[in-house]
Amino acid sequence: MAYEKPISIKETITAIQEQEYILPAIQREFVWNTKQIELLFDSILRDYPISTFLFWKVKADDINKFKFYRFLPYFHQRDKTHNDPIQLSNDKDRFAVLDGQQRLTSLYLGLKGSYAYKLARYNWKSDHAFPKRHLYLNLLNNAKNGDLLYDFRFLSKSELDKFNELESNSFHWFKVGDILNFTDFPDIFKYIADHSLMDTSKYSAEQAKFASDTLSKLFQYINQKELINFYLEKSTELDKVLHIFIRVNSGGTKLSYSDLLLSIATAQWKDKDARDIIHRFVDQINSISPGFNINKDLVLKSCLVLSDIKDIKFKVDNFSTENMAIIESDWDNISRALNIAVRLISSFGFNGKTLTAHNAIIPIAYFIKKNDLNDEIIHSRHHSDNRKKIKEWLIRALLKKVFGGTPDNLYPVYRYIITENSGDFPLQQLIDRYKGSNKTLTFNEETIDHLLTTQYGSAFAYMLLSLIYPLNHNYKFHQDHIHPKKFFKRRELIKLGITDEHKLEDYLSNFNSIPNLQLIQETENLEKNSTPFKNWLNATHSESEIINYKNLHFIPLENDLSIEDFTNFYTLRKEAIKQKLMQVLNVTSAAHEKEESSELIEEELT
Repeated sequence: MAYEKPISIKETITAIQEQEYILPAIQREFVWNTKQIELLFDSILRDYPISTFLFWKVKADDINKFKFYRFLPYFHQRDKTHNDPIQLSNDKDRFAVLDGQQRLTSLYLGLKGSYAYKLARYNWKSDHAFPKRHLYLNLLNNAKNGDLLYDFRFLSKSELDKFNELESNSFHWFKVGDILNFTDFPDIFKYIADHSLMDTSKYSAEQAKFASDTLSKLFQYINQKELINFYLEKSTELDKVLHIFIRVNSGGTKLSYSDLLLSIATAQWKDKDARDIIHRFVDQINSISPGFNINKDLVLKSCLVLSDIKDIKFKVDNFSTENMAIIESDWDNISRALNIAVRLISSFGFNGKTLTAHNAIIPIAYFIKKNDLNDEIIHSRHHSDNRKKIKEWLIRALLKKVFGGTPDNLYPVYRYIITENSGDFPLQQLIDRYKGSNKTLTFNEETIDHLLTTQYGSAFAYMLLSLIYPLNHNYKFHQDHIHPKKFFKRRELIKLGITDEHKLEDYLSNFNSIPNLQLIQETENLEKNSTPFKNWLNATHSESEIINYKNLHFIPLENDLSIEDFTNFYTLRKEAIKQKLMQVLNVTSAAHEKEESSELIEEELT
């Protein structure tokens, strides 16, 4: 590998524009934020080293053997994060970037592109949430930020306008990319004169000198100095290039392991573009209503598990040419099963917040793929029993946190049990298999008591409540305080005549847990709002409807539902929910277990 003659940043930008410098498919996507880019430009002006680069020379005749991408022309956090694939003519050699893509893309965005990130408190769907920003340099003063010497900032048009309205003598923003249009030092002098930066009635002598020095330095370091030092790999063997890429990108935090594995998959797939397909697939399943936040790690792990590859650990050896060929040929079935699994989980009422372990998707997807199921698993009466079992298994697995940590040891066993029980989701077999282990799916009375202390808003609160309700998942359900939380403030309770200190503490410590929570339809929840529960129920339901409502929601029939009787309400409803959970989860009471144990001892003695 040869160390080449360095080139200037301006020459590099030109090479990127002319697609002489390109990105190989093994590269991950751009991940730097604006602060990192500003820091890079500050380092350049301070004459700090920005490290070497590694390029791969791809001969013109070999261009069509590999997949390549363009550099990002601009970055938009919502609309433009993926690089576009590129079709190249084989009329000249090209240079693919193996190490330094983040830095080169940052230079390109800072000098020729723009960066749009989401503003706080704006809706993600609003275009106003993502103003386009260009990189500017303040020519009058150093940065106030301790990390930067030079005041580089990505500014939107509205931010720039606000600075201009200030008529301050502390800021003059120069658009950094305009330096590429300067051909020599007279251009610098002309700019300074045209913008009156030497006017001592407006600026101090120090500011005038700072403006001249800073603009001159920017011109030198971008247009003239040869700062891009790089090694050049000339091999035409993809395996060698791949191993070089792994070696230079696997240290530190430069590249996540899943990025690395996706890069390998991309290089190994023959007919499909793994990077493009998997990124698009992740975007697609995350858009399934009500919204999920699944990442490519889960998809890559699913590829190994659902393809029945023996070793499913995340390591380079498992992403071999042979395994990648299996996954590529099976991708349509893998992606279909994952898509159906996520939609099924969505139909249970889960979303990105309440699905606390995304790895739990994989066994469901494996069951769907192994049994060649389609959308009927989501809505067909024929599969109602499977849906019930899958939902119960999912909630058990999430509540018991069996997919916490690294669950790689679970998948082979799950695959075997699912395969051995064709057609029916093997809920009981899985319960039996892991009984007594640290991955158990079983519960005891003590665990149920603990779960009943789960607080409002928790993902686990939704899971517990959904176990005891016969939900129609064509509707959206909300967690709701039966007795509205607005009354559970010391001042409000005292106003209601609840002054006993012990009783106050009892109210305040219990109102936010399961016995005071219910699941009701979104429209019903909005209607109920913060109305006292007794008033709302009596005003909106007939006498017979009230009885039905109480039965559905495990509300004690004899309680008068006033907040003054909250302690009695809480105690009775807690017991009712506990009994229902023990029934659903097949839990034997501790007293009953003790009785059975005593009878067994007596039988042995006689």
